[in-house]
Amino acid sequence: MADGILFEERGIPAAAVITDAFRRTADAMARTQGLEGYPYVAIPHPISSLSPEELRVRAEQALPEVVRLLQEEVAG
Repeated sequence: MADGILFEERGIPAAAVITDAFRRTADAMARTQGLEGYPYVAIPHPISSLSPEELRVRAEQALPEVVRLLQEEVAG
């Protein structure tokens, strides 16, 4: 989350991807960085136990949202 915000502040489009178990942490990090409501993509948790194919499916499901975030301008 912090890396995505730092990239955005430098004019580099970014799309932070988290698992849904970390929404509170992501929201708190965005507030701490001064960008409350910073958009991110949340995918189902967990991912560490997924096979490479299962992880690929999650990535493919998240891809449209990642592309959308990369095309949006973040207010800050």
